[in-house]
Amino acid sequence: MFDMKKVDIEWGGKTLTLETGRVARQADGAVLATLGETVVLCAVTAAKNVKPGQDFFPLTVHYQEKYSAAGRIPGGFFKRERGATEKETLTSRLIDRPIRPLFPDGFFNEVLVIAQVLSYDGENEPDVVAMVAASAALTLSGIPFMGPISAARVGYVDGEYILNPTQDQIKEGELDLMVAGTYDAVLMVESEAKELSEDVMLKAVMFAHESGKKVIEGIIRLAEQAAKDPWELEEPIDTSAIKQKLLGLIGEDIAAAYRTTDKQQRQTALNEARARAREGLADMEASDPAGYLGALKLVKKLEAEIVRGAILKEGRRIDGRDTKTVRPIESMVGFLPRTHGSALFTRGETQAIVTTTLGTKDSEQMIDGLTGLSYERFMLHYNFPPYSVGEVGRFGAPSRRETGHGKLAWRALHAVLPTHEEFPYTIRVLADITESNGSSSMATVCGGSLAMMDAGVPLKRPVSGIAMGLILEGEDFAVISDILGDEDHLGDMDFKVAGTSKGITSLQMDIKIAGITEEIMRVALDQANAGRAHILTEMAKALDHTREELSAHAPRIETMQIDKAKIRDIIGTGGKIIREIVATTGAKVDIDDEGLIKISSSDLNQIEAARQWILGIVEEPEVGKVYQGKVVNLVDFGAFVNFMGGRDGLVHVSEIKNERVERVADVLSEGQEVKVKVLEIDQRGKVRLSMRVVDQETGEQLEDTRPPREERPRGERSDRGDRDRGPRRDGGGRDRGPRRDGGGRDGGRDRGPRGEGGDRGRGGEGGDRDRGPRPEGDREGGDRGDRAPRGDRGDRGDRSDRGDRPQGGDRPQGGDRQREDGPEPEFAPAFLVRDDD
Repeated sequence: MFDMKKVDIEWGGKTLTLETGRVARQADGAVLATLGETVVLCAVTAAKNVKPGQDFFPLTVHYQEKYSAAGRIPGGFFKRERGATEKETLTSRLIDRPIRPLFPDGFFNEVLVIAQVLSYDGENEPDVVAMVAASAALTLSGIPFMGPISAARVGYVDGEYILNPTQDQIKEGELDLMVAGTYDAVLMVESEAKELSEDVMLKAVMFAHESGKKVIEGIIRLAEQAAKDPWELEEPIDTSAIKQKLLGLIGEDIAAAYRTTDKQQRQTALNEARARAREGLADMEASDPAGYLGALKLVKKLEAEIVRGAILKEGRRIDGRDTKTVRPIESMVGFLPRTHGSALFTRGETQAIVTTTLGTKDSEQMIDGLTGLSYERFMLHYNFPPYSVGEVGRFGAPSRRETGHGKLAWRALHAVLPTHEEFPYTIRVLADITESNGSSSMATVCGGSLAMMDAGVPLKRPVSGIAMGLILEGEDFAVISDILGDEDHLGDMDFKVAGTSKGITSLQMDIKIAGITEEIMRVALDQANAGRAHILTEMAKALDHTREELSAHAPRIETMQIDKAKIRDIIGTGGKIIREIVATTGAKVDIDDEGLIKISSSDLNQIEAARQWILGIVEEPEVGKVYQGKVVNLVDFGAFVNFMGGRDGLVHVSEIKNERVERVADVLSEGQEVKVKVLEIDQRGKVRLSMRVVDQETGEQLEDTRPPREERPRGERSDRGDRDRGPRRDGGGRDRGPRRDGGGRDGGRDRGPRGEGGDRGRGGEGGDRDRGPRPEGDREGGDRGDRAPRGDRGDRGDRSDRGDRPQGGDRPQGGDRQREDGPEPEFAPAFLVRDDD
């Protein structure tokens, strides 16, 4: 069923597999590319006919990441892939940019390229695999394509270049660079760097280009097995005669127009020349519509030849500058009164209003992708309204171009941002292009750097950016600095470089020809370095350092670190405590799993209140220290005061004032703010507070003028066991011997186990239970060994009629008494003593 063809390519220590003939067989070309366990399917289709009247090449590229590739279900309500994410849009542009210039001139058939990520292993990035798959699919399709191309990502760690690094290696390193090109030349560069030199960047580009040659060789091997027959193209029509006619009609007018330095006047002059060309070719419109459209396109070629010739031969550009001069620059900061930071950056006829807004962690952007949820604290958004070029057009959601330009500026500035610990704010930079005549993305970089410094963001160094152009005719070439819009359209290269005085932070290159050499890139980088330095000097005239104070309208954020064991105390049950802190103080409080707390508010008093509250929860009170507190409960004997957030203490009624306080409610009320001093913390953690030794106005400690309380005389009750309480007598006057030590019935001695009679009931009858050990020692009354056992002491008679009992001496606990029916026992339990005893 399947006529499958496959090649394996050893690439950077891994195996890249390209397969065709099994999946998507009805497409013009389809390739399943596998690197590790990352799998991307790319299918290419093309329309067989050109739409009537179409005079441009309609190429569309879509890159899509399937959540199932990483074993995830999309978030949100719909639970399916919907509109393109920012990464998908940027990757689509990455694929589009190097393949677009490789289609032949005059090919206007619609082409659709779709790359879908089917499996992702978390290590091998799918964007590189998608670019390779797209190149292979186009090569196999038979569509006229002057490929194949290769693609490679390069990292730079510890002075070594790494081919196709992992995300962890990119984060650890200093470079994230993507390169695409043919076997002979580089076509596209996209990068973010941490202030690297021009030499390091150039070597990285050439390292990627050289590494990609193995991929091109593998695609060619696959094409030899499975490529379809190439499409037949019509022979190009000889237009030399029409071109000469146009040159005679409007040649001088076009040359004069491009000598006009003002953009609007130049556009007016060019439109008049184009109108005269349409009038001169009116006879062709009815007889040969296709030829008429082709003739009109020659006007654009005629313009390009005039402009390019002036630059190469005369060194004169459209606005009269030489190839290295940068247009006049005017910068202003603090342009808008209520923003946290703002700048107006103008370079010639390109202008941007850039603002910076600071926010808290709640404002971070949540990104849902193949790797799961992540959060980004730095955002840069670029807007290009149609009025910036004096046109009427669509206005609304950002286009692919706006997304790409914004990301380029984001990369340029991201490398110089402070760490999260140094500046715990979420940062959003917004660039609104108000005028455009070349390199508005680099104006965004310059304005964004100024706006962030104006907002108080401590950048490592200011960043500037410049756009370079190229005019290449045979062996002759000219690199031009700070290109205009027309020079971009009519030239061969758009080469953007951004960086600080130390090095490059971002590099982007798009080629409109088959590629450029290392020599041209080196010249462009060196010339760009001089241009960036000049722009930094002009920017410094407006602001050359980060403002020390934030805007009065910006939120303040303070951080504090606590023990992770205290996190639960601050959050409380179900978030009760942290919600109370936020509701009461008005400040936002965020806490992470490591115990880092961020307190934010535009009011410093709110921040301080929340900070003190949190300190009150995590700190332990110190004896002798004064705290601010609030009365939370009144009781008869004092008041409970909350003085450390979640910590309460008691102010006894005697510690409220030096004077006597009859009723606590007469002096204090619930909710009242007071200042208290910690007097004591007992073993159970209970805190005793005092108000009377603290000045309630200033919080200063006062001298304790109250005299110490005198101890009440209580006699010698603690030594009652030694006093002589007199002889013990029974009812008949019999001396029962001296009393026991301690005055108690037992004297603290072990009386040993009771006799077999056991415990006696109320009737005096013995029991069977052991009554426990007796206290040590013998009674001082003498040896009782001659006494009969309790069980043999005879009938004690009826005890209900006991009559009046004579008083004995001082007796302990119920005393000793003479019984009518027998001798008095030496031990009498309390329940045997009558009320009148």
